[in-house]
Amino acid sequence: MEKNHAPPRRPIVIIPARMASTRLPGKPLAGIHGVPMIVHVLKRALESDIGPVAVACDGAEIANAVEKAGGKAVLTNPDHASGSDRIWQALKALEGESKGASYDAVINVQGDLPSIDPAAIRAAWEGLGDPQTDIATLAVAIKTEGEKTASQVVKAVIEFEEGKNHGRALYFSRRAVPWGDGPLYHHVGLYAYRRNALERFVTAPPSQLERREKLEQLRALALGLYIGVTVIDTVPLGVDTPEDLETARRLLSK
Repeated sequence: MEKNHAPPRRPIVIIPARMASTRLPGKPLAGIHGVPMIVHVLKRALESDIGPVAVACDGAEIANAVEKAGGKAVLTNPDHASGSDRIWQALKALEGESKGASYDAVINVQGDLPSIDPAAIRAAWEGLGDPQTDIATLAVAIKTEGEKTASQVVKAVIEFEEGKNHGRALYFSRRAVPWGDGPLYHHVGLYAYRRNALERFVTAPPSQLERREKLEQLRALALGLYIGVTVIDTVPLGVDTPEDLETARRLLSK
């Protein structure tokens, strides 16, 4: 069915963050050159110059660090199953504070991307300029055999528009798909949602394939939401381990 979306005019960037990381406990507050990691992410989001930025956090420790740096923090339920649930609660709280003003797009920047290029955040946001797109995200062409076979590297199956670096996501998998000659694409888990798409997504139950692949974006596809994908050059470093943290420190020392 053809959609008639107008371009969003009132976007907000929300960064979900929680202390309970299995491999790197307390990672939002991990120090990188004297600054908590979550504050580095906050700065990158502000540098993207999209709109207001807030951190949706699960406890006062993160909120205090964000507010000390001059940022906006929203306390959310620590039991949320996903970052999308956390940003939805934060969005409603922020709209309540503004006494009726609403945001028509939400850019979800993960709280463990301290060295992300602000241009990548903008690329996801600009994907919502396509009137068909309900959710915009990013991908990078896979360059190594190790990436193709690694289950932690999620592959995006994309139908591209002729001559363009963006297209429509048809599927996501932990397997090396699609079959045949041609590039494979590493999905980057940064999303820009139209507000109504985010609401549909978080209020729907997990889909069958979502549970099977353990990939929540498959719920959006099962709901019939159009996910637009823009290809960028580099996968942003996600900090999940102490080794990743050291890499981030080296990158940000430059």
